[in-house]
Amino acid sequence: MRQEIHIVPNQERGGWDAKRQNAERASKHFGTKQQAVDWSRNLAKKEGLEMIPHGKDGKVQNPNSYGNDPCPPRDKKH
Repeated sequence: MRQEIHIVPNQERGGWDAKRQNAERASKHFGTKQQAVDWSRNLAKKEGLEMIPHGKDGKVQNPNSYGNDPCPPRDKKH
């Protein structure tokens, strides 16, 4: 099973949270989405996680796999 970290908007406090899958509490809270993405990307690279950013509407935007991707891309050049 892959491990994931999600970047989601925080409705109560404002700003953005980085949350691991199935976690009730955020791993860390940020004022901007870019700060949350940067921190989560570093963590994902270090721990081999799937980073899944969400928009303000909750929809997934451009997930990135930094670990053992079960569905790797066929294009090996990029």
